[in-house]
Amino acid sequence: MRMSRAAVYAIGAVLQLAEAPAGVPIPCSQLAKTGEMPERFLLQVLRNLVNHGILKSTRGVDGGYSLLRPAGEVTLLQVLEATDGPMSTELPPLECIPQLARQELHLKLQEITASTSQSLSELDIAQLLPAQTGSPAS
Repeated sequence: MRMSRAAVYAIGAVLQLAEAPAGVPIPCSQLAKTGEMPERFLLQVLRNLVNHGILKSTRGVDGGYSLLRPAGEVTLLQVLEATDGPMSTELPPLECIPQLARQELHLKLQEITASTSQSLSELDIAQLLPAQTGSPAS
């Protein structure tokens, strides 16, 4: 699976926000600097995450971005789809492949897409965070 640069930046920003104190807005400039991301591009990515109900944007001097929901309630699928759009199976014209083979290929790719979507929806942002030191062993 290949991820866009925007998706990688989105994941990086969401992880930073998940580690920040709840409800405390972090400025885009700080997210960009900490994550070594271009600020102007990151700003577009953050807007998409706000529009898709993943982040909250706070204006003003003490403004910035924060998670709208706890990290355990935000899935990797939601972040990826907010950034790159819904996962789908799109094939270019395949005239060079016989019709029956094309149909079978399309069906298999749809199965793979559905399976991948399911796996990504089961992985929440909290699971991507480093284990907290000093927490009791399970």
